[in-house]
Amino acid sequence: MDPDQERESQKTKERYTIAKGLSMLSQIGFSMAACVCVGVFLGRFLDGVFHTAPVLLLVGALLGSGAAFKVLFDIAKDWNDK
Repeated sequence: MDPDQERESQKTKERYTIAKGLSMLSQIGFSMAACVCVGVFLGRFLDGVFHTAPVLLLVGALLGSGAAFKVLFDIAKDWNDK
């Protein structure tokens, strides 16, 4: 193989690795943010319905955070299995 082709191949592999890492990072970030936001908004909505402010907001935030960590571990497990 030509040295120039070998260098290009190495650069392509490095770019692929960087892109794959950024993809995983963005997937984790969006998934965790979505879980927490859904929990907070649902808790806030239920607080308005049942007039229990801020109890259900806090419960929703805690449940959303727990769901976010579960998603984090699931994503990490899936990526590790690949």
